[in-house]
Amino acid sequence: MPTRTARTAWNGSLQDGGGQVELTSSGLATFEVSFPKRAADDAGGATSPEELIAAAHSSCFAMQLSALIGESGGTVQNLDVRADVSLGPDDPGFKLTGIVLTVRGEVDGLDETGFQNAAQEAKRTCPVSKALTGVEITLDAALES
Repeated sequence: MPTRTARTAWNGSLQDGGGQVELTSSGLATFEVSFPKRAADDAGGATSPEELIAAAHSSCFAMQLSALIGESGGTVQNLDVRADVSLGPDDPGFKLTGIVLTVRGEVDGLDETGFQNAAQEAKRTCPVSKALTGVEITLDAALES
């Protein structure tokens, strides 16, 4: 399996500095990062490690859930997955305080119970969830008609 790479170039102090995080493997984008924007309610056009983790987690979970639904005899029409990653104080510094995964799905061939079982298993088995076992992950999953 491949290794993927991202790179960050940082200049200055934590409070006054900033940087750029580059999605190196894909070459798709470079994003601004700064601690003041990371800690603010309004991201002000910059990304953060938490947003990047949310992107990784939502996409990983969607892939895993799609696979598990297929293994259960269902067919995915649409999955809408959101990951909310929270940052809070720790001693010293900060920590991830929780992740909420929200998924709404249109699926043929599975009832609500089957969908819930697949979603719980995806939460447990997607590689990003496994990597984040030190963070409480909650799941809100529902089928939509």
